[in-house]
Amino acid sequence: MTRKLYYENSHQKEFTATVINCEASMDAYRICLDQTAFFPESGGQAGDKGFLNTYEVFDTQEKDNLIWHYTRVPIEPGTIVSGQIDWAKRFDRMQQHTGEHIVSGLIHRYFHYNNVGFHLGETEVTLDFDGPITKEELKRIEKEANEVLWCNLPIEIAYPSKEELKTLHYRSKIEIRGQVRIVTIPDIDVCACCAPHVSFTGEIGLIKLTGVQSHRGGVRIHLLAGKRALADYGEKEQAVKAISVLLSAKEEDVPKAVERLKQENFNLVGQILQLHKTLIEQKAALVPEGTKDIAFFEKDLDNNTAREFVNLLTRRCTGIACVFTGNDTTGYRYILGSSREDVRPLCKKLNETFQGKGGGKPEMVQGSLNGAAKAIQELLF
Repeated sequence: MTRKLYYENSHQKEFTATVINCEASMDAYRICLDQTAFFPESGGQAGDKGFLNTYEVFDTQEKDNLIWHYTRVPIEPGTIVSGQIDWAKRFDRMQQHTGEHIVSGLIHRYFHYNNVGFHLGETEVTLDFDGPITKEELKRIEKEANEVLWCNLPIEIAYPSKEELKTLHYRSKIEIRGQVRIVTIPDIDVCACCAPHVSFTGEIGLIKLTGVQSHRGGVRIHLLAGKRALADYGEKEQAVKAISVLLSAKEEDVPKAVERLKQENFNLVGQILQLHKTLIEQKAALVPEGTKDIAFFEKDLDNNTAREFVNLLTRRCTGIACVFTGNDTTGYRYILGSSREDVRPLCKKLNETFQGKGGGKPEMVQGSLNGAAKAIQELLF
């Protein structure tokens, strides 16, 4: 049984231990020590990384109360090693995990929902709950979670007896066999958990809930804590500063400036659509009535305008009207129409020749293809 130093002191970064076993494992080696500060993968948290002497530990796992450190080189049993965990990564994970306990505890208090899923990823934490939570309610939870940090509450660890557990109300996502480890944040949360945590809530620094979405009848919440939350704030601050410069607006006026730009863009798009409509009407009017087949190649027409162009042309053509929008480099979108012929055979021929895709009804089809306008024209009629 490996002595678990991370339970005795979650902030221990270095230690000395003796190698008691070393085994080949796939293309690596797994090494067991008599004691370790490396936390093994468990409870939704990845195993610690670091070094044993100068040898990199790229993963840590536990099996049958033995903790295995995975390296690329073997270390002889009996060797005394100096262990150093990747403290930056460990502390980051402790900030996230304790932050998750605070948020889950508050949600359980106010909504009586259960945390039914937890993933501590390398960039964010996701929490799944079995009930709905609105964005406004999430703001309240975030505010209170940060107030818990400002109170700098102690994180209490206990190992209750089976008799004590019978009268203790605590959260637990899975059935636990053997000794249960209880992590308590006074007046906020009591939860069974095997992971190391910060000693005081103030060590987390900041909690930010970045989103909520419906998930399997409940919700999935996205959480950033500590350094991750600060980094996220910094990135968004830089983005707002950059946008304010581009829009020549004060940072606090960026939303109004973007809304104004959006409205201006909407108006311009409307003007362009009207110009396109006028253009296709003029072009269609120049086509002599009774024309057999005709094709137009346009650089920039939206799909609705292109469809309307085809409708105008089919009223003047006895055969097939074709409109291609795009260019030789990026390809073309096409619409084929006719009031007298089945246009699907021509559609099939275009797709086969120019690696295209699309289809429709006998009177009209649409799709896309890759080819040069000259080659397309030669195939058409």
